[in-house]
This record gives sequence, structure tokens and C-alpha cells, in this order.
Amino acid sequence: MTTELQCYRKGCGKSYILNENSADACRYHPGHPVFHDALKGWSCCDKKSTDFSIFLDMPGCATGFHSNEKPAPAPKVESKPIPEEMLIKGPPPVRDDDQRPDAGETMSTLKSSVGATLKQALEKRMARLSTEQKEPLEELASHEVKVGTACNNNSCKEHYTGPESDKAECLYHPGVPVFHEGMKYWSCCQKKTTEFDKFMDQPGCKSGKHKWTLSAKEGAVKSTCRMDWHQTGSHVTISVFSKCADPIKTVVKVNRVAIDIYIVYEGDSIFTNSFELDGVINVEKSSVKLLGAKVEIALKKAAPQSWAQLKFVPEPAGSGEPK
Repeated sequence: MTTELQCYRKGCGKSYILNENSADACRYHPGHPVFHDALKGWSCCDKKSTDFSIFLDMPGCATGFHSNEKPAPAPKVESKPIPEEMLIKGPPPVRDDDQRPDAGETMSTLKSSVGATLKQALEKRMARLSTEQKEPLEELASHEVKVGTACNNNSCKEHYTGPESDKAECLYHPGVPVFHEGMKYWSCCQKKTTEFDKFMDQPGCKSGKHKWTLSAKEGAVKSTCRMDWHQTGSHVTISVFSKCADPIKTVVKVNRVAIDIYIVYEGDSIFTNSFELDGVINVEKSSVKLLGAKVEIALKKAAPQSWAQLKFVPEPAGSGEPK
């Protein structure tokens, strides 16, 4: 019976048969593991990661024979006090709190892209709308409009910035979307296209006033969505599980340490959440991707450090418009 031996070289850990062992059978790390500033790596090569599972899966940087001899434990190094005269004194260290940006910094809207799964979901939804007969709109509800609110007219991409927004012209489609035999167009102007992106970008064919609020009959429903997050060495990704998000009305704003999420999804549902981030991000390199079942917010870390947590603030239904 052939006996398998266990290789104890660092980074290998495979089983082998003695008479099949060769000079290039084992791929291992001749150095020792190094853990510093949340980075994990090996002293023998330059491969490093903040993720422990990735560190464990790093292939060895040297080859040789398998060995079933357990390595001797690393010798303990006794620390000795440094004589006072050898110490180089500098300015006191800067605390993290002193380096952290102010959460009240100006917010910027993140660039967003629409994934294929959302395009398909929106096409199906608009195809349903095209077969429905819309009733005349009721008078708009009169209540305060908050800065950042999206215009509710079809295809208008403007957001409320203040009283001056009421004077601006709104270009919109008064009709309904029509999807027929691969063609996509609005019933009011019938500019046909086969591409969904071009259909979504078609400017309105009628000018009028912006519609910042909805009647009670049309009113959107404020609701909650499940949220989750994960991180790599370079990014923190927040997932908001909201189906069929509206690419025009969904807005995610951030500064270096805070985020404000406003998602319109499934036609008449609104999700909002605002909270402070655990770490600091690079705003210019962060982005949003809208998918069929969720919205993914990719936040680029300003430094490759592990975030201990991400505190979502539970918001009840009925929370406000985007700030």
C-alpha cells in the first residue's frame, strides 16, 4: 500500500508519495509571514493583501522537494529597552481624528451605469406600461419640495435646487413608452430605436413645468430595503436590494466620509439612507452600478486599510428626499 506523506513547507501543505518526490514538486515560501498595518504577506516575496483568505491562497515563490519535517518554531526575540540618548524625538503623532475629513463637506453625485439585468427588467416594465391606459393626472399635492428631488415627468433628468427651478423649462414625454417588435419609442413622438440606452436618453418632445410632487393617487411609497456590504483591499461595496431602480431618479451622493442614498425603484417605491463611513474614500474613483435586483455602490478606499464596520442607519418608511 502506497503511503502518502504530508508536506509541511509553508504555502504548500500538499500530500505526496515519497518515490514520486522531485526537485520541482513543491511550491512554497522559504520566508516567514509578515503582518503589518492590516497588510498580510511573506518576507520572501512582495505579494501582500488585506484579505486573510487571499493571503493563505498566495502561491509559493520558490520550488523544491516536498518535506514532511515540521519546521522549527521561530525563535523568540527579546526586546531590549533603547537608551534614552539613542532616541530621536520628533513632533507628537497626529491622531486619526485630526486627519479625518469633516463629515459636513460638500457632497458630490456619483457616476452611475446601468447593467444588462436592469435594462431587461426596465424593458419588461415599460412594455407593461405601454399596454395600460393612463388616467388624467390629478392636481399636484402641495407640500414643501426638498433640494435634490427629481422631476417626475417622463425623461426629465432635472433635480430641484431651489425656487429658481420652478422657472426652468421642463422637456418631457407626455405619452407612454411603447415596446413593439424590438422597437422602443414614446407614444407622443414615435422616435423609434432598437437600443435601450438611446431610448432612455431621448429628450422630451413637449415643454412645460417641472413636476416635483405627486398627487395622492400617484404618490410614491417610502419603504425599506435590505442592505449588505463587503470589502477588498481597495474598495468597499454596498449593496441595496431594490428591484428595477430608476436610472434617472436614483441619486447617490458622497463626500470623503459620508454617503446619502436615494433610490426610486419598482416604479413607486423610494428608499433613502444617510450615514457616516468608517473610513475615508476617494470620491472621484467611486461609482454606482444599477442592476436588476440591486444597486451596487463601489467606494474606493483612500488607503488600503481594513474597515472594522459599516453602520447603516435604520430609516423608517416616510424618510425625506435626498439632501
